[in-house]
Amino acid sequence: MTTPDESLIEYPSDFPIKVMGATHADFAATIVDVVLEYDPTFHIGRLEERPSAKGNFTGLTVTVRATSRAQLDDLYRALSSHPMVKIVM
Repeated sequence: MTTPDESLIEYPSDFPIKVMGATHADFAATIVDVVLEYDPTFHIGRLEERPSAKGNFTGLTVTVRATSRAQLDDLYRALSSHPMVKIVM
C-alpha cells in the first residue's frame, strides 16, 4: 500500500482519466453521472469526447479534481466495472 508520502500525485489536483466504450447516445451522460459520485465539483466543461475512426467507439477524457488516492482508486473501480466501459486509463 502506498502512503501519502509515496504518492506521485499531489493532492488536491486536476487529474485526467481516459474512458473508452462502445458508441451510445447516453455514454457521455452516464460516465458524467459516475464521475459526479466521486467528484461533485465536476462539470461538463471538463469533458472531452472523441469518436473512433469508424465511429464504433467513443473516447472520453474527464478531468476530475483529485483529493486523495482513495477517491481516485474508487472512481477507477466504478468506471472499470461499469457495463458501458471497455477501458479506463
